[in-house]
Amino acid sequence: MNVEPGELPPSAADACRTREVLDIVGDKWSLLVVRHLSQGSRRFTELKRDVDGISQRMLTVTLRALERDGILTRTVRNVMPPHVSYALTPMGMSLRVATLPLLEWSIAHVPDIDAARAQFDTRTQSDT
Repeated sequence: MNVEPGELPPSAADACRTREVLDIVGDKWSLLVVRHLSQGSRRFTELKRDVDGISQRMLTVTLRALERDGILTRTVRNVMPPHVSYALTPMGMSLRVATLPLLEWSIAHVPDIDAARAQFDTRTQSDT
């Protein structure tokens, strides 16, 4: 195992905890929600409209998970009808900063990935 100078080797417990955190932020919707919240506080209906393809139930599940983990806050104002908004915490903003290069890489390489998939699919169809 290669360990950088000054870095402690990860324990099995650390590895499990790291996997848990990566599962949270690596699901299909979390980073997209974080991306939209990085532009400021949003209401549920705004997020539902902005996060293409997410169902109401999945948005609810995603928001609750991110709130539980301290990535965002949920604020309810007692007006009629109740006004609920979501905003990133400082930890959520740091997550956005940390994942921005990955999202930029994804956008830059979508055409390359589409081309590679088409080439692979054509090749594997001719193999059968």
